[in-house]
Amino acid sequence: MPQQTSMFCTSNVFRDLISGLVVFLVALPLCLGIALASGADLFSGLISGVVGGLVVAAISGSHTSVSGPAAGLTAIVASQIAVLGSFEAFLLAVLFAGLIQIGFGIARGGALSAFFPSSVIKGLLVAIGVILIMKQIPHVFGHDIDPEGEMSFIQPDHENTFSELASVVAGNIHLGAAVIGLLSIAFLLVWDRVAVLKKSLVPAPLLVVLLGVGISIGFSSMNENWAIGTSHLVQIPVASSFTEFVGFLRLPDFSQVVNPAIYLAAITIAVVASLETLLNLEAVDKLDPAKRNSPASRELIAQGCGNMVCGMIGGLPVTSVIVRSSVNVGAGAKSKLSAIFHGALLLLSVAILPQIMNMIPLSALAAILLVTGFKLASPKLFKQMWNEGRYQFLPFIITVVAIVMTDLLVGILIGLGVSVLFILSSNLRRPIRRILETHAACDLMRIELANQVSFLNRAAIDRVLNEANQGSQLLIDATESDYIDPDVLSLIRNFKDEVAPARDICVSLKGFKPRYQLQDEIHFADYSSRELQDQMTADQVCDILRVGNRRFVEGNRLNRDLGRQVNATAAGQNPLAAVLSCIDSRVPAELVFDLGVGDIFSVRVAGNVFGTKSLGSLEYAIGVAGVKLLVVLGHTRCGAVTSSVKLVFEGNDAMSATGCQHLQAIVDEIAPSMPDVRSRDLSKMTAEELEIFVDGVAKQSVQRTTDQILSRSDVIRKAVDAGRVRVVGAMYDVKSGQIKFLGDEDQLSRDQSGLQATAKYPHQIVP
Repeated sequence: MPQQTSMFCTSNVFRDLISGLVVFLVALPLCLGIALASGADLFSGLISGVVGGLVVAAISGSHTSVSGPAAGLTAIVASQIAVLGSFEAFLLAVLFAGLIQIGFGIARGGALSAFFPSSVIKGLLVAIGVILIMKQIPHVFGHDIDPEGEMSFIQPDHENTFSELASVVAGNIHLGAAVIGLLSIAFLLVWDRVAVLKKSLVPAPLLVVLLGVGISIGFSSMNENWAIGTSHLVQIPVASSFTEFVGFLRLPDFSQVVNPAIYLAAITIAVVASLETLLNLEAVDKLDPAKRNSPASRELIAQGCGNMVCGMIGGLPVTSVIVRSSVNVGAGAKSKLSAIFHGALLLLSVAILPQIMNMIPLSALAAILLVTGFKLASPKLFKQMWNEGRYQFLPFIITVVAIVMTDLLVGILIGLGVSVLFILSSNLRRPIRRILETHAACDLMRIELANQVSFLNRAAIDRVLNEANQGSQLLIDATESDYIDPDVLSLIRNFKDEVAPARDICVSLKGFKPRYQLQDEIHFADYSSRELQDQMTADQVCDILRVGNRRFVEGNRLNRDLGRQVNATAAGQNPLAAVLSCIDSRVPAELVFDLGVGDIFSVRVAGNVFGTKSLGSLEYAIGVAGVKLLVVLGHTRCGAVTSSVKLVFEGNDAMSATGCQHLQAIVDEIAPSMPDVRSRDLSKMTAEELEIFVDGVAKQSVQRTTDQILSRSDVIRKAVDAGRVRVVGAMYDVKSGQIKFLGDEDQLSRDQSGLQATAKYPHQIVP
């Protein structure tokens, strides 16, 4: 569980206060600009900022999210004010919207955030970054015709984002504001690149604002091209008295409570504000360096409470806002104290210090937002999404373009719609997984159904079933399926009962839940039976082991029903091969050959050497149990061989070196495979040279063991001479997992043909 940070932690209080100050500086013009873009009083935007800090942040469980009036709601706010006829009637709709949001939160509506695709969330972050860059460039150069916080592509003055940029390029700038803006950007960029400055407790944005105010005062005595006029400064409404300040507050018009349009507006605001909040909350959590998880349902309750307060005192609807939240994270906030402090500063600036706040140049604040935009729209994120493939990149880039070219709400809906289409497309194309299981007597086509099988998958499943060859074996596996549509179940029943018998197709069923009324029916053997053992040749068994090892190396091991195999082999065993391998824990024969229960005899001795008892076991496997293949399996980096080499080189015995009184027998069996070890100076070998030498001894020991088995066992030798059995050596590479059979001149051609078969049927299985 992510570590939670208390907002009263003394070590973090200073950092939170500094972050709150930075967020306040950015939020101040945004609150005013969003109110202006919404067609509401400027003071209503400031009220929302205050409520977002003091009310929403206090109730919220998020450590980094900052709430306030949202640019994504400007079009809705403007249209609803027009439809309802008055701002007071609109406030009543905001009040009811808050109640609805609280209901969403109590009903755990925040769980919907788990279904937002990460590609859309990342697209939202990048799009906001791109919009900040493009929208703040005019303000950096003193082109302040449009209000701060206006984020839509089509602007209130009927211009758009690109045409506004063209105006700046054409020279429609203010020299004094541009100097402040460009110096502020340069200051922020240099500050971020000097480690000592970046780690200092003094926030760069605060210094930028102070620098901007100082330069603005210096320019005040110059001509109008340099002097920073009121239109290029923050413009907080100034109340001449407390009574006038209280008069800025507006109350909802409760006489409109019977107006149906109020409730339609409330539902619209609640749904849109909740969607934007949940998306922004997910995005901010991705930015949080501590990777804490914000409780989404609690956030909806907090937003609902905030909107109720806004509706009661004249504020615009609030949501979690990605711009302010990203600035908060970038400033180093540790807890929600920063958001609360930013709300307190907004209240202080409005009530006591409006004249001082009105000295701040907009170009300095625009520089802060523009640099934040560069951080959000990082080229690294574009590269990361590109590397994740088209199913991630396309919804991501479409979301980015849609948000930039329309507005936040429309763009998000387009991004979510595209993501859903990609999910449906993937589900339609791959509702099932086909695995060809190759047996000696027949081929089995295993059809694994997806976790959710809807009516949309019916056509694809029908096509797969109808592609089954006449006389083939078919297994429909629903083990991983939580839901199967009734239409699909009807299709499967009809195919099994009507179509398959007519085509001589044997259909087995597995894993269907009891409510589907399709019982498990298995009509094939996926284990080594007596019939299968009798039909197999030694070469076929050897090929089975090769293909199984290839699956093991490639990570395509079969998902076997081991419980069924245990029951099927309880009455007797009919293994196909016997494997004499080392006791090394890295070389379990059944796993490296991808075999099931009852498929092989496994004899394990240190160094894969043999004595009378192990030879007796191998004779039983061939002479009595009837296996067709005997494999002596050595491996690289063998501890037994390494120890034996060192003991022989040093002229020591195992008892004196290790205290193990029976270990010398293993050394004596390995020693004949290293006749020239005493003539070498192992101490002068590099680690790599010693490893190569030891692996060579291990390989030689495998070959010697295979020769000794044939020379010492009449039963095995006669079976080999009769062509019924093969005895082969093999080496397992502990680094790669690959097994190579010794003395097999056709190994390369077999590997190539096997790779072609694997490419055609990625999951071939052994019995």
